[in-house]
Amino acid sequence: MAPSTVSRALSDHPNIRRSTKERICKIAKEIQYSPNPIARSLKSNRTMTIGVIVPEIKHEFFASAISGIEGIASRSGYTIIVCQSNESYELEVINTSALMYHRVAGIIVSISQNTKSGKHFQDLLRRKMPLVFFDRVCDDVPASKVVIDDCNSAREAVRHLIQRGYKRIAHFGGPKELSICIRRLNGYVEALKESAISLPPEIVLYGGLHEEDGYNSMDCMLRQKVMSDAVFAVNDPVAIGAIQRVKESGLKIPSDVAIIGFSDSELAPYMDPPLTTVHQPSFEMGTKAAEILIDGIENGVTDPRTFVLDTKLIVRGTT
Repeated sequence: MAPSTVSRALSDHPNIRRSTKERICKIAKEIQYSPNPIARSLKSNRTMTIGVIVPEIKHEFFASAISGIEGIASRSGYTIIVCQSNESYELEVINTSALMYHRVAGIIVSISQNTKSGKHFQDLLRRKMPLVFFDRVCDDVPASKVVIDDCNSAREAVRHLIQRGYKRIAHFGGPKELSICIRRLNGYVEALKESAISLPPEIVLYGGLHEEDGYNSMDCMLRQKVMSDAVFAVNDPVAIGAIQRVKESGLKIPSDVAIIGFSDSELAPYMDPPLTTVHQPSFEMGTKAAEILIDGIENGVTDPRTFVLDTKLIVRGTT
């Protein structure tokens, strides 16, 4: 029997008769045969491996998204290689090159907070490498994206604070150049404008995306005595850091200052008081990104598509 017939039978090719497939598969099972992935990659010039680049593996949001990606990949016969940029543009570029040279079938990416150029991703597209962004995206790269409506989600969160009677609402933002931070800032500003609430520049503070950034922003407000009666934080870690500093100051949440986060981390409901936040579907973002990528790999779908997933405001004790 020709080797090509055996190969197609083991791959369940529709042109091979069922009786032939069954006979070949029975023999393969008896001799405990398994396909050689290296040989396959040499023939097809790609592997059955998907590359994933995230800013931080330890970040709960990205861990959940990776879990979603892995589930879809596994069911489709793929394995994943996960790289983290550690919020470094330079390391992100290195990771991208390493995955490309390892002949991955495609790459799923959430960019670092320091990424200002998508040149390394544009190079992937020129090489016909399937590419999908999720959450943090490069707007200058024509690839498929899985996102939420950050602007509208932020606007709804700030509207909630306004409806609760808060008037002097601060924003603890992230890096000024990161797209999700820009959109959440825009939603915050739009909500204040809709209600004709003033926006003193001293109550908008920029930092990173971790607990210490929220702590430092709240500490700055306390030291400069420009306190607000509420804070909309760019994400949950920043909100949690702000809560810690408020507690150290002796102020009460939410009677002295209300705080709202963004992402709905696993820790949010167990804070004291529990954190009001925007639920961001991280696992679903991962599954959708993997589905789009595998569709592109196997069916040659290359037209960039953008999928916007729904969010939900989760009201808890901090507001």
